[in-house]
Amino acid sequence: MVQDTLLPEIRKTVVINAPGEKVWQAISTSEGIAGWWMENTFEPIPGHEFILRAGPYGDSRCRVTEFEPMHKIRFDWDTDWQLTFQLAALDNSQTEFTLIHSGFDEKKSTLFGQQHTAVREIMDGGWEKIVKEKLPSYVDSQTR
Repeated sequence: MVQDTLLPEIRKTVVINAPGEKVWQAISTSEGIAGWWMENTFEPIPGHEFILRAGPYGDSRCRVTEFEPMHKIRFDWDTDWQLTFQLAALDNSQTEFTLIHSGFDEKKSTLFGQQHTAVREIMDGGWEKIVKEKLPSYVDSQTR
């Protein structure tokens, strides 16, 4: 019997006080993603290969794997991870955003030699601040 070594995905959800169109602009454009997360060469085209500029960790290669306007973006990040951004309009003035970061494997290490178990814990804390503080703040700054 093969033992599953995948670690639980990271899932962060926040309700943003802005209409879906504003949040969508923040998560589906290169400029928007750079405003709350990191510089990139993202384009909203399935199959598009792009770069996330991860500062001291260098550039990360990514590829858009799913794109449903106003609802979902999914992309492969480096060799192991997948990132999904999902939107759900709650009404005309509030939007629920969910980030799902998956692909962590307790038997794998990053290109920098860090175990996925350690990286997952670091990223879980990082995503908490990015999703629940930086993204809403960025969207708010764009709605004024």
